[in-house]
Amino acid sequence: MEDISLHILDIAVNSIAAKAKRVEIRVIEDVEENLFTVEIKDDGKGMDEATLKKVLDPFFTTRTTRKVGLGLPMLAQSAKESGGNIEINSQVGKGTRVRAVFQYDHPDRKPLGNMKETLMTLITSHPEIDFVYEHKRGEEVLRLDTRDIKG
Repeated sequence: MEDISLHILDIAVNSIAAKAKRVEIRVIEDVEENLFTVEIKDDGKGMDEATLKKVLDPFFTTRTTRKVGLGLPMLAQSAKESGGNIEINSQVGKGTRVRAVFQYDHPDRKPLGNMKETLMTLITSHPEIDFVYEHKRGEEVLRLDTRDIKG
């Protein structure tokens, strides 16, 4: 994928497929610590331990329409290529949290990309789902919560 926003879109679509009613997306640019962190958290159906152990295998998917699942493995590879890592936590019936950390100034870290377009795609395609987006850089925080828009 060209940029991180496309990884975010892919993981958020996984959350929607897992019947999430709320998807939280956080981007934290910590220049002082040289970290760029992306976190996607949902309240979907979650994964059991057996599934969780396989999610980074590109030849594993729970979908019946294809035989590969590249979203999480590609995000993990992207994080590792830029000196970072990925952490996935999930509980059946409670949801999933994916956290990818990148070295901020690593030459192989992909740019964030067009988050405006990514968010617009998610929000307009799935108006029944609540999305929370938070982007923090230093003391500056940008926050969007679709529940505020829906009234």
